[in-house]
Amino acid sequence: MDMLDLTKKLTEWKNEPTVNTFKNDLLAATSYHDTQMAKINRWNALMSQGVSSNKKSSPVKGRSTIQPKLIRRQAEWRYSALTEPFLSSSKLFKVSPVTFEDAKAAKQNELVLNWQFNSKINKVKFIDDFVRSTVDEGTSIVRIGWKRAVTKVIEEVPEYSYFAVQSEEELQLLQQALDLEVADPRTYLQSPPELMAAVEYYKETGTPVMAQQTAVVPMEVEKILENRPTLEVLNPANVYVDPSCNGDFDKALFVIVGYETNKAEIKRESGKYINLDSVDWDNNSAQAVANFDSTTDTSFKFEDKTRKKVVVYEYWGFYDINDTGEVEPIVAAWIGDTLIRLETNPFPDKKLPFTLTTYLPVKRDLFGEPDAELLEDNQKIIGAVSRGMIDLLGRSANAQQGIAKGMLDPLNRRRYEEGRDYEFNPSVHPSNGIIEHKYPDIPNSAMLMLNLQNQEAEALTGVKSFSGGIGGNSYGDVAAGIKGTLDAASKREMAILRRLAKGMSIIGSKIISMNGDFLSDKEVIRVTNSEFIEINREDLAGQFDLETDISTAEIDNQKAADMAFMLQTIGNTVSQDILMLLLSQIAALKKMPDLAEKLANYKPEPDPMQQQLQEIELEKAKAELLVLQTEAALNQAKTAQVAGEAQQKQLDHDEQAYGVKHGRDMEKQQAQARGNQALQVTKALTSGDAPDIEAAIGYNTISEQLTP
Repeated sequence: MDMLDLTKKLTEWKNEPTVNTFKNDLLAATSYHDTQMAKINRWNALMSQGVSSNKKSSPVKGRSTIQPKLIRRQAEWRYSALTEPFLSSSKLFKVSPVTFEDAKAAKQNELVLNWQFNSKINKVKFIDDFVRSTVDEGTSIVRIGWKRAVTKVIEEVPEYSYFAVQSEEELQLLQQALDLEVADPRTYLQSPPELMAAVEYYKETGTPVMAQQTAVVPMEVEKILENRPTLEVLNPANVYVDPSCNGDFDKALFVIVGYETNKAEIKRESGKYINLDSVDWDNNSAQAVANFDSTTDTSFKFEDKTRKKVVVYEYWGFYDINDTGEVEPIVAAWIGDTLIRLETNPFPDKKLPFTLTTYLPVKRDLFGEPDAELLEDNQKIIGAVSRGMIDLLGRSANAQQGIAKGMLDPLNRRRYEEGRDYEFNPSVHPSNGIIEHKYPDIPNSAMLMLNLQNQEAEALTGVKSFSGGIGGNSYGDVAAGIKGTLDAASKREMAILRRLAKGMSIIGSKIISMNGDFLSDKEVIRVTNSEFIEINREDLAGQFDLETDISTAEIDNQKAADMAFMLQTIGNTVSQDILMLLLSQIAALKKMPDLAEKLANYKPEPDPMQQQLQEIELEKAKAELLVLQTEAALNQAKTAQVAGEAQQKQLDHDEQAYGVKHGRDMEKQQAQARGNQALQVTKALTSGDAPDIEAAIGYNTISEQLTP
């Protein structure tokens, strides 16, 4: 009976899978897995032993068994060419925002991601394992995870008393703090603790208060020991991938991984694993589990149950747990016949936490091929020819001497061996009676065959291992031909690098999504030797374009040469800032970051004499400008005066032509007459006579009415 039936139900799912469900998927994927592992084992045997393990023949006594490792030699030259672009710079990832709102978050993600790879992950070991696994086996499988370790500690925590807001200033201060928390959380975290306590109280109760620390009390809090992403290059022998994905890993419905662990390690993560009392800890070791490839020596094992290694299979995939016809991401783990973990996928992207990177892609296949698939025949031929040449020399008696019988008697034989004069039998001359053996000459055909095979191997892989392979003669014995050779090799190498970089970009994207959920609210990130930047988890959200910053020495040298040519072309016509910028870029390409930084920030000290001359020139220019401005103002005034005079003349002419001036003169005369008349009336009124005042006023009124 299945042991799962003896245990309680592990979840509240309506359609909870059993351990047999996962084992059936494992069994169904075994055939596809074993086929691929047969290829990988053959490639590994060709690299390490020189011949495939299933075709290894018994050695013949007296014959050479040497097998030159052509594939291993090619791989050794390939390793450094592929790892150096990732390790040559401390900045592995570049994060660009999709929209302008995500610019700040993108910068924070780039900072955190590169810091994690430089300080929290052994980047050198991971890149070495990643590249070597891809080169040797044709495909690398990387598992992305998260490790979090906490401990309970006693800390002194402040205790606050809260008082109602008493003044307008206190209310305004509280409002400013609330606004600052929304607008600039990082600056808000630098506020006084009392003010932040008042803000938290207001958010909980809605009552505006001011806080004051009254005591310090001990409290048990969680202290984070580790909180970081993990990367592991898996052994393909223990990884089973959904065979129905048709070569597209994004369409895979499950991945099953087997690994060794012990009871102590599992109990350390007690919140993750359950049902441990039902596990058979004695009969599930690596030796007892079929088809599990263990790296531990079979002669070594722990006897106690706490440290004894057992094999755990972990299932990451999709299953219809709610019986709705739609699959949900889940994770399960079992030891033997006992499920010890069953839950939904805890990672925020809800995808399989793995990435596959191929070396030489195969159409419609999930796995790729290494160079061993191309070089197998060449290595076999080189081995056969090399063994033939060694046998030719090894079976020859080099430097041995043969003396004809009867040519020397015992006395003269002793003299000959001692290097003294001796007598010989006249019937056998020493030139004919003494034979000195030598190695035979190796035929030129053998050396030609070796060279041909080495050249073909280098032409197949594009790797120059200095054995007389590819050269500029293939494109013509000129500089352009040599450049074509290098371009062809670098293009092949860049194609491989792009696939590796894509795999790294997927890894970086998954870690970004994990950072958003698993980082604590405030992580202190060391940026330089003297500066610390606090990064909030909320700032890690957003949509980004992630690039892996890779480059080869050839590409960097080509860029540096192009920039140097630009400097030679422009000469002294460029400004100092542009010159320093170009020099800084060249230094960066030459892997001299200190010099690049100094050149980028270089500001030359001004020459006092030159500075004084510049000031004099500036004052002279100002004076000349003032003279020009004065002359311009004077010319403008003269122009305005001339224009005014001309306008006045034109106006006088128009008034004379249309009688306006004559009418104006008539109006003046009439006004003068009325004034005179009024004056006479006034004089009469003020005189001693008694005139008829009403008649005088009436006369004036009638006169004004009659005046046109």
